[in-house]
Amino acid sequence: MKPEFLVIAWEVREAMATGQAVVALESTVIAHGLPWPDNLALARGLQSEVRDAGAIPATIALREGALRIGLSDEDLTWLATEGRSIPKVSRRDLPVALARGASGATTVAATMLAARLAGIEVMGTGGLGGVHRGHHTDVSADLPELARTPVLVVCSGAKAILDLPATLEWLETWGIPVVGYGTDRFPAFWCRDSGLPLEARADSPDQAAAMLRHLRETELGTGMLLCVPCPEEEAMERDEMETVITAAVEAADREGITGKEVTPWLLRRVADQTGGRSVTANLALLKQNARVAAQVAVAVGKAEV
Repeated sequence: MKPEFLVIAWEVREAMATGQAVVALESTVIAHGLPWPDNLALARGLQSEVRDAGAIPATIALREGALRIGLSDEDLTWLATEGRSIPKVSRRDLPVALARGASGATTVAATMLAARLAGIEVMGTGGLGGVHRGHHTDVSADLPELARTPVLVVCSGAKAILDLPATLEWLETWGIPVVGYGTDRFPAFWCRDSGLPLEARADSPDQAAAMLRHLRETELGTGMLLCVPCPEEEAMERDEMETVITAAVEAADREGITGKEVTPWLLRRVADQTGGRSVTANLALLKQNARVAAQVAVAVGKAEV
């Protein structure tokens, strides 16, 4: 029996009842990722990518005390126009926000949890959170969520502003499968190759779907990462980005930026220093990952017919 606070859109319920593929999408990228009206165009674009690949999109957000699985266009417009006035909601925030009848944009961690509650196995996002550079006790809630929530997250690796070797080490320690999609290297968000090798690779939706099925059947209890490199046409060069990121991290330390503010501050700084090219790369990889997530979800469904 589903909890009362979980409100699943009719289209999503019908898809799940008939065995059609469903893909979860986060909402923080809509409320906090871009200004109006670009964020609304992105939200609609991500849903279109999922539909075009044969699946049903389930964008997830908290609205007036209800955890909504599948947003209407009116919901998307509300998220986009309210923007950063809507707080980010992660796992730890959900009980309080639900009790207060609050609204919020779900992070990767909260979206994974909501997807599991709704019975959705695949979600798409941009870059994963991870271990922060120079602050190894500052670990994104995305990582422990992957350690306990069996959802396949399609992403472009972890955000390049993070400590990528430490992030990969964390994932390995907690037994989370990290699979390169058409690559043997861990992608670095805007950059196609972090220089860090991966031990597992999938070259098709069918191969990724088989791994997800075995993740379920072995009852590991963890999630899995499917890491898709940023589209080549929009990808940034690793050496250039490392120079920009290092300078941005040093500036954040000088200005005393800490806690939740670090990641959005660094992303804005990198966007400024690259003349917006990092934003273009981010948009391209978000749409690509939504499409790949849908293709994998469709492959999972076909294999189970």
